[in-house]
Amino acid sequence: MLEDKVVAVIGGSGGIGSGICRAFAKVGATCIVAYNNNEQAALDVVASLNGEGHWAHYVPVDITPALEGFAQEVEMRHGKLNVLVNCAGITKFVSHNDLEALDDDLIDDMFRVNWRGSSVAIRVFHDLLKRTGDGLVVNISSVAGIHGVGSNIAYCAAKSAVDTMTKSLGRALAPHIRVVAVSPGMVETAFVKKLNPKWLAQQKALTPMKRFATVEQVASTVLGVATHMKFSTGCVVQVDGGRPLG
Repeated sequence: MLEDKVVAVIGGSGGIGSGICRAFAKVGATCIVAYNNNEQAALDVVASLNGEGHWAHYVPVDITPALEGFAQEVEMRHGKLNVLVNCAGITKFVSHNDLEALDDDLIDDMFRVNWRGSSVAIRVFHDLLKRTGDGLVVNISSVAGIHGVGSNIAYCAAKSAVDTMTKSLGRALAPHIRVVAVSPGMVETAFVKKLNPKWLAQQKALTPMKRFATVEQVASTVLGVATHMKFSTGCVVQVDGGRPLG
């Protein structure tokens, strides 16, 4: 289905990112697993993917020269990029009423990685995406940006900014590049499974579907944006089991 396509997943060694890589590789795409903290995890993802030609690259998403170098490497190896997935992100749990803990450093961290990194990645890959004539950017957002409930207020605000950027660039980069946000609620990743079981049970109870999304469900949504939702851009696709309704 996507045998001639090149897909870069920034944050591709993590739980959701690795699932996205697997989904694209299964349908023939060449995947580039961009990572920051764990080289071995990225190499393990590459080794697990269907097909050949996949590779990993170290990319601290908050360092612009590193993103520029990554884009240059992709151009040298492939001469194009069909799909860019911005999946890198960080967070820290801070009660929303603890305004003192929401200090300048935390706010800057949330926006530097969760918003600015995605913005710069789109900028440095713009020409390679446009070169294909039907490039696609998928920004992994969060329903925290929609209903304002999440790990901390700055994280919610940063994800809301991702959604707004998606809408703005969907208009600005059309018709040659589509930009779509995929917005999960809670996802059954290793990170989530380490959280307080009582709190997790409360969150499931507040979700109309009474469960969390799987990594595979998020990944299949991203793949669906690339393969079936070909006339969608500048929109936010929720994968949350109806969580904002709970």
